[in-house]
Order: sequence, then structure tokens, then C-alpha cells
Amino acid sequence: EPLEEGDIISIDCGVNFEGFHADAARTFPVGNVSSEKLKLINVTKESFFEGIKDIKAGSKLGHISHRIQMHLEKNGYGVVRELVGHGIGENLHEDPCVPNYGKYNGGVVLQEGMTLAIEPMSTLGKKDVYLEENDWTVTTCDGLASAHYENTVLITAEGVEILT
Repeated sequence: EPLEEGDIISIDCGVNFEGFHADAARTFPVGNVSSEKLKLINVTKESFFEGIKDIKAGSKLGHISHRIQMHLEKNGYGVVRELVGHGIGENLHEDPCVPNYGKYNGGVVLQEGMTLAIEPMSTLGKKDVYLEENDWTVTTCDGLASAHYENTVLITAEGVEILT
């Protein structure tokens, strides 16, 4: 289906350079879009930065997940649960899974040197999504807009370094 004025589109790209992977995604407006869709894009991006706030080696993975969920839900958005962030390194997808929802003190302890692809995904409506027949395109079940924002990060002793 061709893009039309007022749509938004998410583009997710990965790179393999000298045996190591990086992953990033952004959501873009197509021409003039509604203020509702622009807010969805901006709040989804904000949720990434909320998720990594005060994170460093020794923090729990759930701190990231919970902060993303709280930021999206307080703005009235659905939080996609079927798709999650992930560890990343020699392979594009590695453990641990990095959900965009969860308990604040849950999950593994983050170690210095870990690399994670953190990727909040939100919807204007219900959180439910489905995978289309091409095995790549993901669509909301209610047909309302969704947004995606992703970066690959490195966990350090002092915090988080954004690599993408």
C-alpha cells in the first residue's frame, strides 16, 4: 500500500560492521501529519530517553522497561508487547530480551560492556499488533497509528553510551 500525505512510517535498520551489529529505528511523518501523530512520534522518542535515565552497570533491566511503559501509558498510548528490544553484538538479536513494559526491579542485572537495542513501540489505540504475510510488516489490529524509536546502547560504569 503506497504512503499518503498524513501517514507516518517507521524505518528499522541494522548494520554489521567488522563482526558487530548495531540497530536503530525512527518514525517519520509523511508530509503534513496530524498533531496527534506528531505527539505519538515525540512521546515514543521521549520514552527511550526516560528508559535509559540513570541506568548504569548494576541497574536492573526492568528499570528500562518500566520507565518506558510508564511514560507511554501516562500519555495514553498502548505499549506493544509482541515485539521487544534485545541484546546485540556479534549477532543482531541476542539475550536478554528488553521488553517495553515490566516491573521496575525485574530482569537481569546490567553489566558493564553489555550492548542493548532498546526500542519503544507505541500505538494511538490498543496495544495489539499482527505480523503481515510478508513476515516483516507489523500493523496495529485496530488500524490506528503506531510509532517506533530505537538505539543501540552500551552499558558503562557511569551510565549509558548511545552508539547509533
